[in-house]
Amino acid sequence: MKILLTTLNSKFIHTNLAIRYLKESVKDLVDVDIREYTINNQLDYILKDIYKNNYDVVFFSTYIWNIYDIVKLCDNLKKIKPQIKIGLGGPEVTYDSDYAMKQYEFLDYILCGEGELIFRDLVKHFLGEKTIEDVNGIVYRADGKVITNEFMKLLQNLDEIPSPYEKLDIKEYENRIVYYETSRGCPFNCQYCLSSAIKGLRYFSTDRVKRDLKNLIDAKVSQIKFIDRTFNANKKFAKEIMEFLMENDNGYTTYHFEVTAHLLDDDMLDFLKTCKEGLFQFEIGVQSTNQKTLDAVGRRDDFEKLSYVVTTIKSYRNIHQHLDLIAGLPYEGYERFETSFNDVFNLGIEQLQLGFLKMIKGTGMRYSAEKYGYKFKDYAPYEVLYNDFMTYDEILKIKDIEEILETYYNSNNFHLSIEYIIKNYYSKSPFKFFEEFSTYFEDMGYFHMAQGKNQLYKILLDFYNEKINKDNELFGEILKYDYISLGKISSVPSIFDKIEISNFKSKSHDFLHDEENLKTYFPDFIDTPTKYILKYVHFEPFKYDILKLKENINEQLEKNQTVILFDYNTNKIFDKSKTYTVKVGEENEI
Repeated sequence: MKILLTTLNSKFIHTNLAIRYLKESVKDLVDVDIREYTINNQLDYILKDIYKNNYDVVFFSTYIWNIYDIVKLCDNLKKIKPQIKIGLGGPEVTYDSDYAMKQYEFLDYILCGEGELIFRDLVKHFLGEKTIEDVNGIVYRADGKVITNEFMKLLQNLDEIPSPYEKLDIKEYENRIVYYETSRGCPFNCQYCLSSAIKGLRYFSTDRVKRDLKNLIDAKVSQIKFIDRTFNANKKFAKEIMEFLMENDNGYTTYHFEVTAHLLDDDMLDFLKTCKEGLFQFEIGVQSTNQKTLDAVGRRDDFEKLSYVVTTIKSYRNIHQHLDLIAGLPYEGYERFETSFNDVFNLGIEQLQLGFLKMIKGTGMRYSAEKYGYKFKDYAPYEVLYNDFMTYDEILKIKDIEEILETYYNSNNFHLSIEYIIKNYYSKSPFKFFEEFSTYFEDMGYFHMAQGKNQLYKILLDFYNEKINKDNELFGEILKYDYISLGKISSVPSIFDKIEISNFKSKSHDFLHDEENLKTYFPDFIDTPTKYILKYVHFEPFKYDILKLKENINEQLEKNQTVILFDYNTNKIFDKSKTYTVKVGEENEI
């Protein structure tokens, strides 16, 4: 019997953990193939690839981002090979399996819940060692009826699940993102999250986790994303694993954690201060700062403690922080959402992600939809359209704001410019800036076409000159600084003022020939040919000493021509380049 476990990942660099667990769970019974595709692959290519390999059984891992493509594949696969057995697993079919079986005639099996034990028993059935009636957790067809067997009890000792990382094919994982779990479940009960459907929190042993992580570190995977809903629910466990990762740093792999900020105490904060810059990334769910909203969705949080933790970590300049808000929650209308936005934005974190409530199958919010007047899309990802507190027009407005936020803030491509605008003109409500800028974007028709890098800078410059229209020359120089700080350029775009200094190129080369300058700014490049150093640096004259604004964004600058040195040979975790005010030649004269 030839069995395939497969899925459609959202990107090529991603890897699917679920199908690897299933493969390992039956490795002593039968050889199973794993094939991973992406949602960007042509469906005809995937169909052909599966068909040509002549499988007897195919199981797909389903999620909100791939369910419809998988349904199309399965439907056609059954048409061209009627005898093939097709099964689905994952959250998209677990919570309404009876409906899925009735809607999708091509389906033979659904695995409901955690699949390792279910799949093992099902394979035993295929091999004649078990009757289908004895396979718990399975939904199947018999005599024209849909049969749902008894639910499979949760495995309490997670170490019984064979590890997919014991014998790694390094080529399979090199330069890829690996999703990894140290636990299952969550100590909290947030009603918009699938984790609320399963009670309790179970852990893999620390020895097992360390062994897996060491194998992945040795394979030099690009990033390990811990999918634990609250990685730091157990402080002792979290600290021990983080210490292990710091001790085994390979200089390449980074780690992404979902953490609950109010559980991080001062002892943990002191420990995190010692972490190497860029090694860890934290995703912190805030969702709302409205207590009535949090109570309605069953979320426990302490925004005052969260703010303390986030600002403390920010001061360390070593851990990238990404905070989340959800639009469309109960009791949070448009104006109250503005308050939540401002509360979180004012913490000064690296990224603020605006999400929109998804009425996911199996969640408490979906069951409570009528109570709060929810109308939502009846297809994945089941996003909210409106509710009793927020209209569809307001949802659409926040979607525009979200796009502007991603492009102009989360990208970190306009860092100083956005900070300058908000601190000087929108300090009472940063939300108002993104609201007004998104309205300008819509009015000008910019949402309806792709915008290149240079055009994005021009749009922000035009908005500033038309809507704010103060200290325009200074802002142009700030925006020019942001543009040049991104990376090596051949020339400055015409939208910016270009300051001409006689023999500037020659003077810049002379600066790099000076041994004292190299010791000060490029100690790693001493005895390195200048033409090589020039690949990583740029000199640019400015009308103002822009770097003073990085120290104090509210400082009132007078005209003072300076030259800024941009050093692009940096890790780019928080800044795209290092910058210095320098003296080039005898004078920085025009």
